[in-house]
Amino acid sequence: MPHSYLSHLYCPKTHEHYDAGQIQQLSAVGSPLLVAYDLDALKGDWRPADLVGREASLWRYHELLPVLDPNNVVSLGEGFTPLLRTPRIGRELGVDDLWLKDEGIIPTGSFKARGAAVGVSRAKELGVRALAMPTNGNAGAAWSLYAARAGIEATVVMPEDAPLITRNETAISGAHLYLVNGLISDAGKQVAQAVAEGGLYDASTLKEPYRIEGKKTMGLELAEQFGWRLPEVILYPTGGGVGLIGIHKAFKELRELGWIPADQPLPRLVAVQASGCAPIVRAWEARAAASEFWADSQTVAFGINVPKALGDFLVLEALYESEGYAIAVDDAELLAEQRKVAELEGAFVCPEGAALYAAARKLREGGWIRPGERVVILNTGAGIKYPDTVEVDVPLLQPGDRLPR
Repeated sequence: MPHSYLSHLYCPKTHEHYDAGQIQQLSAVGSPLLVAYDLDALKGDWRPADLVGREASLWRYHELLPVLDPNNVVSLGEGFTPLLRTPRIGRELGVDDLWLKDEGIIPTGSFKARGAAVGVSRAKELGVRALAMPTNGNAGAAWSLYAARAGIEATVVMPEDAPLITRNETAISGAHLYLVNGLISDAGKQVAQAVAEGGLYDASTLKEPYRIEGKKTMGLELAEQFGWRLPEVILYPTGGGVGLIGIHKAFKELRELGWIPADQPLPRLVAVQASGCAPIVRAWEARAAASEFWADSQTVAFGINVPKALGDFLVLEALYESEGYAIAVDDAELLAEQRKVAELEGAFVCPEGAALYAAARKLREGGWIRPGERVVILNTGAGIKYPDTVEVDVPLLQPGDRLPR
């Protein structure tokens, strides 16, 4: 059996095919390229039982990933994160069957490691020597560290207000790090100019095809962890929306392989944004095909502060196809939920993950999440990477003082 059943790349707008054996960025019409596999051949060669005994990482699904030679895999042990039932916060929200998939314990502390692992591995396989990308923080840290492991030079531009920890992760990797007095959209323009001048592989969100493939493994894992019976609802914090696109792609591929029943409805996907930056929500409410640039965006959930996503049309397609929802929550609401989740479940989720609990509360109160439905919260990172979002007033004791009772 081949290590990978990679077939080709294609443009989702024109359906034109592109050679996966060459370095590719966007399609001729400026669309992200998607990865296609020979699912007909794979269907006859691969069964769920083949996963038994494989390593507990995302590479257990290598047939459905784009790296042809296992010697090109660049890994820090990413993937197969815990899926935990969370009944106490579930009761508080009124959601009977609530689960947390916690990406906070993955290498680099966020789900960005998935996209970096597959994206950097494929870049290495294609002979890339130097890459560049804009980032809100976590992606830059992940791609810098994986690039260092692969021996690839990295150049990263992030907003000056990006979390300090992610700045440090990027810098300590040896990447060329630059800060911009602006948003990720401003950083993106600077990276695009540098790429146009030559010599750099553009690893910006969705400007290379393989980040999605790493992110889709969250969907593959959820299906396997639930015994190939999918949940009714999955909530996902949406900035660039790559994970949401990837999860939906994973489920459709599993359905085509016959690993999930053809008559089983796919999970209803929920794109959660902050009220200070909600272009996908606004577009979804208008039933639009794409979003508009969100001016003056601002939120403490820095990872979803993306005024305009390149793949917004793919995010919206996933929402429409899955009969999903898009919803925005206030910063005060998500910070309150972050504390409640920690107190009730012992999980210190990131602000973006906390936004999902605020959204679930609203959707349950409004009746969109129905009684008895299985609901998954996809926490995308560790709360400890955002220390400034938590304010505490701790009493100071003197030696010999008695502890208050």
